[in-house]
Amino acid sequence: MDGEDVVQEALFEAYRKLDQFDDSRPLGPWLFRIAHNRCIDFLRRRNVRQQAEAEAIAETLESITPDDLPDAMLDQAVEHLVITLPPKERACVLLKDVFDYSLEEIADLVDSTVGGVKAALSRGRGKLKTTTAPTKSKTLNPEALQLLQLYVERFNRHDWDGLRELISADARLRVADAFSGRLSDSPYFGVYENWPWEPWRMAVGEIDGEPALIILRRGVDAWEPYSAIRLGIDNQRVTTISDYWHAPWILESATFTILDE
Repeated sequence: MDGEDVVQEALFEAYRKLDQFDDSRPLGPWLFRIAHNRCIDFLRRRNVRQQAEAEAIAETLESITPDDLPDAMLDQAVEHLVITLPPKERACVLLKDVFDYSLEEIADLVDSTVGGVKAALSRGRGKLKTTTAPTKSKTLNPEALQLLQLYVERFNRHDWDGLRELISADARLRVADAFSGRLSDSPYFGVYENWPWEPWRMAVGEIDGEPALIILRRGVDAWEPYSAIRLGIDNQRVTTISDYWHAPWILESATFTILDE
């Protein structure tokens, strides 16, 4: 879900800076730099980058080729790349071992030298070869969990006025690529009010270890997860809503658990 948000920020910035693009050069590297910088900004905001850098091995490890990584380990490494490696190492390993860019192309994409890319590849591959899959779980305090459960209960009752009572007056809303701004400036709950609700409901759950609300669609024999909503909570009020209704594919590559229906 974080990746979906960063993609939208990167595309928005690219649109704003389109007049600065030199159309005599390839579009891909220019877009990659914007997305890469937005990812780094995101990591800094959550202190992930600082933590990863502190845990990084200072000395450069001996060169390791991709053939040294078993296929299962390489798949696992890609899945957990964002959590395990600092930004430069992450980008270099992804571009080389997954997308097969040349060292020269990678150096241009990450604003480095070929020597710098080789060093980052060596460090990154070494860490991925020796690491185990990290687990991430964010435990909710009882009050926040109770608020999520109350949100689900009122949502499933279609008690829209009751839902609004749980939300702060200045709450922010993002609906995938459809809207980003103040909740009060959107027809958000009005859209849900007019929705044909018989095959739909909501449940409290976790996605990749983080608390989330999961929209369920009635299948032939059971309720099936369709999309997700993430709430930001502060002082027992909902302060942000990120609704991924327009991005149901998020659940296809995520590990999710339904905690309470």
